[in-house]
Amino acid sequence: MLTEEHPSLVSLDGYELAKQRHYEGANPADVIAAFRQAREATLELIESISDGQLNRPATFGEYGRVTLKGMIHFLCSHDQRHLASMHWLLGKMESLSVDH
Repeated sequence: MLTEEHPSLVSLDGYELAKQRHYEGANPADVIAAFRQAREATLELIESISDGQLNRPATFGEYGRVTLKGMIHFLCSHDQRHLASMHWLLGKMESLSVDH
């Protein structure tokens, strides 16, 4: 969105991406560390964006017209759902490791 004029963005298939990245057998701590590293890079990029760039438009899959600022909000919401899932999974794993 920063380099193209009104780009068309495609929604990713999260289930297919998880399969390609072999998340089913991944170490949760490694996945969380990679997630954190990716988001740190994203935050660095966001910090470099000017106010004027936040209004750059795009078309995003089923969402239709969005601005860069809107995409940042979608990203935050998306990440919050993933973090909630990771916390649930870690809680489940911790509970299974307790001797009964």
